[in-house]
Amino acid sequence: MKNRFLNLWAFTALIGVFALTTSCSDDDNTSGGTTEPPITEGRYITVAGAVMGTTDPTPGDGNGGTIVYAISKENAKDPSKTYDVFENGFAVPSNRTARLQSSQDGSTIFNIAYTGTNGGEFSKYKVNGGQNFSPTGGVVNISQYAGTSPRWVKLYDGDKTGVAVNVTSPTVVTNADGSYEHTRGTATVLSLDLVNSLIAQTKSYEIALSAAEEAQGHHIFRLDAPVLNKAGNKLIIGTWMRKTNPATGTNESTYTHLGAKSVVVDYPSLENPVVITSTVGFGDTSGYRSFNSFVGDDGNIYQATQRDASGSHILRINSSNQYDNSYVFNLDTALGLSGTYIENWKYAGNGKAVVAYTHSGSAVSNLSGQSQSFLALVDLTAKTAKTLDLPYSADMYFFQYQGYVVDGFDVYVTAAPVGQDGRIYIINSSTGVVTTGAKLTNKPGNHFIGAF
Repeated sequence: MKNRFLNLWAFTALIGVFALTTSCSDDDNTSGGTTEPPITEGRYITVAGAVMGTTDPTPGDGNGGTIVYAISKENAKDPSKTYDVFENGFAVPSNRTARLQSSQDGSTIFNIAYTGTNGGEFSKYKVNGGQNFSPTGGVVNISQYAGTSPRWVKLYDGDKTGVAVNVTSPTVVTNADGSYEHTRGTATVLSLDLVNSLIAQTKSYEIALSAAEEAQGHHIFRLDAPVLNKAGNKLIIGTWMRKTNPATGTNESTYTHLGAKSVVVDYPSLENPVVITSTVGFGDTSGYRSFNSFVGDDGNIYQATQRDASGSHILRINSSNQYDNSYVFNLDTALGLSGTYIENWKYAGNGKAVVAYTHSGSAVSNLSGQSQSFLALVDLTAKTAKTLDLPYSADMYFFQYQGYVVDGFDVYVTAAPVGQDGRIYIINSSTGVVTTGAKLTNKPGNHFIGAF
């Protein structure tokens, strides 16, 4: 009798487990468990610093170029170590702040120079430790297609491809009678073969909004932060929107934003641009100098908004390459703040992410007028966020930040007030515990912009 009851209990429990596992859809399970992301043994952590400009300089402007220095993972974790990146590092070719990317294992740094005589020039370097970065492969200049200030990211396709995007200055077009018709620029999407340092594909086109939206003056001002979907057949490209006053033909600084938009193009052909629109977020989706969209463990794309009237959102784009408007994650709500603004972020696996943000109550730096930044650990499944424990300062801001390293549960970041010494910090994406790593020596006006 006892065995019969035990068997009945086991069978009932099994049915219950089955019901639980089958009733939860993939769309509701971002985390996919607590599997530790891949660990790269013996890798380097490359620290990047931006130098203050020399012409009409402002502390933290980053207009004087970029310096990189590679530290072993073990030493990066060691709080007794000290590194003077600006004194001993390698100057990456770029007139202003370089646009950097790295291979997944940290062994290669990719760079596209930003502005100046070499603006748009792609180069790559083997990371050998310290200031030793060896040029590898050829150099290719994409400026004739994407301008001297291209916005680009590396796709998560095994370090094979980068994508640069650009929009020429939007132009007002009028009808024959002189009345306003629309404002458009010419968009260019370019794929870059990172292995062979070659331009793989380039396409240019005007991207129209709906007739009603264009009649009101809405238009795409900038493209940025493309991401490859899980299927590998579409690129989703973030947009920064603006609005022309149809009566005057000039830009409006204050207006009601449309729902957040992205441009979807076929991949690898880069053809057939289609605009998709969110009804959840009403900001831009372009980010700034870094990734702004990531494919989660569940196969959905998660995308941050900027300049969103009700605070930054993280939006979800499903496997059909459409916004999933049933998913609502507002950072204001998650943090209990107002006017939050996601400056950049990094997906860390298991539905967790590290987010750099500011908000309407942030202190303002006397050095530059920039708002103080903070870091938070976000849970995309639970739709929660918690500010991480760091030595914050009014002069610490992340708006130019470009790189985070995810190595297992460890997320490596650099943090320091402008012109002051700082540290490498290691964030455990599972627990939120922050560990202090190596010290970084700074110089007046300079700041650190990433770990790669």
